[in-house]
Amino acid sequence: MGRIGRDLLLQWFLIVVFTTLNRVNSDPALCQLSFDSGYKLFNFSLATPLPKFPHGILSEDGFYKVQGNETVLWFQLCDGMIFNHDPPRCVGCMGCGGPSRCGMECSALVSNNNGGYDVCTTLGHVSSTKIDVIDRENPHKGVIVKMSGSSSKYNCSLSISVICDANGVKGPLVLEKLDRCNYATVLRHPSGCATVTTVHGSGWAWFGTLIAIIACLFIAYLLVGAFYRFFALGVRGIDVIPNLDLWMSLPHKIQNCFVSLVRRFKGPSHGYRNYSSPVNF
Repeated sequence: MGRIGRDLLLQWFLIVVFTTLNRVNSDPALCQLSFDSGYKLFNFSLATPLPKFPHGILSEDGFYKVQGNETVLWFQLCDGMIFNHDPPRCVGCMGCGGPSRCGMECSALVSNNNGGYDVCTTLGHVSSTKIDVIDRENPHKGVIVKMSGSSSKYNCSLSISVICDANGVKGPLVLEKLDRCNYATVLRHPSGCATVTTVHGSGWAWFGTLIAIIACLFIAYLLVGAFYRFFALGVRGIDVIPNLDLWMSLPHKIQNCFVSLVRRFKGPSHGYRNYSSPVNF
């Protein structure tokens, strides 16, 4: 094996080691979100493997790429970028691997043509990744992932709208430059779809709350009434309960009401004469 072959092998080995360490140090919790909306809990886990996408939303190429005009943008979600092919070729890369490993130490990088030179700017790191739902009124729509990276001159960022699309991956669709150093793009992916794992209640929860309030008020009424009758009126025994006659007759009244309703809806039964009908003598 010649010197060139050994150098290439060493370079490949260093890339593999760096890639492994980078994935070990990544934090998958950064790409997880639980959003409580009413009585439903929406769970997003972008890095969770799916049947057709074993790496979740992570690009199997090691990066996503989108470009517009003279601007090229690379990014990876939930992890740092890996370039086994088509690496960025631009001046700079400070804060993102330097000239020898350009793009390998950040999660988002942009290249702009400036005076005939392609100049790189770091847009984000794994540690700066934040995730939120796109529409709080409609959490099923997907999430927005925002990452940031600071330079000596600007505070830069990249926002990726991950739209729920159960049919497959589409995009990145567009590259939008919000201002001098802030960009946005859109990606349609099944990982952007939420799963509802917890239901806190149902539409009848308000009725249960009402019943609980009424029960608490009734118990308070009994306690206050009993206290007054015991200490103020000197009543002893079971008669200390206020309106005892009413409560004792209540079951009988409820029974009569129930029987009356049954007769009304069921009609006359055997042994019951309808006095409005004629009688033969």
